[in-house]
Amino acid sequence: MIVARALDELDHAERAVALGSFDGVHVGHRAVLDVAKETGLRTTAVTFWPHPRIVLGNRVELLSSLERRLELLADEEMDETLVVEFTSELARLEPAEFAESILSRIGARVVAVGENFRFGRAASGSPALLSDLGFDVRAIPLVDEVSSTRIRELLRAGDVEGAAKLLGRPPEVEGIVVLGYQRGGTLGYPTANLDVPADLVVPAFGIYAGAALGHRAAVSIGVNPHYGGSERRIEPYLLDFDGDLYGRRLVVELWRRLRDERAFASEDELIQQIAHDVEETRAATRPV
Repeated sequence: MIVARALDELDHAERAVALGSFDGVHVGHRAVLDVAKETGLRTTAVTFWPHPRIVLGNRVELLSSLERRLELLADEEMDETLVVEFTSELARLEPAEFAESILSRIGARVVAVGENFRFGRAASGSPALLSDLGFDVRAIPLVDEVSSTRIRELLRAGDVEGAAKLLGRPPEVEGIVVLGYQRGGTLGYPTANLDVPADLVVPAFGIYAGAALGHRAAVSIGVNPHYGGSERRIEPYLLDFDGDLYGRRLVVELWRRLRDERAFASEDELIQQIAHDVEETRAATRPV
């Protein structure tokens, strides 16, 4: 997939454009992408970074980084993705100016959007307006109860299996592996310590079964109460993995929440519980 970060990196050509933020690339987003692909035209996803709501002064915990979003769009076999820098100036454009400056400029013929998509100054643009401007608009009905907001709510509650149904894949945590306290190695279960970007949503504290790099992973999210911790840490233990992960970007799928985190009466009791978590991780089934 070609990734363009400026309009002049794409030639003017007849295109089917899938337009949206695509945070998380959930099943509703994929319905929009599928309609664009069905046209037989060159397919271009047009997405925005930073998230428009953040630029407009709202706090948003994102489901995926831009890097991960682009990987997911590539998985959907889009020909191209145009990343449009969302600025306050762009937000102030009248809808017709917005459409002319982006969609017309790259040659969009078909525009696929969710039926609730809004754009331009004061969010006054709509799919109907795009149609009035001469685009062949395919407004896709919303998928029942599927939204990035609802997925965030499920993740904050620790319901990773519910979130997976709306995403069409397991939810993920991603970050760079950095040096931690290295306690896991002394316990026989060396974990990676993920530095997760501050703008990404992180599920509720607890112990999860998941996977990374083709290995099952038992994942601790929380403050390590057994050791009196106060700083949030995301620590996956990759089963049957032997290698150096420091400095590497890691995307960790979360399959099932196993339990709350808690302190134990002794370190031996903690080790016994970790061993049980590992066995549950081996038996876990990938959702969706």
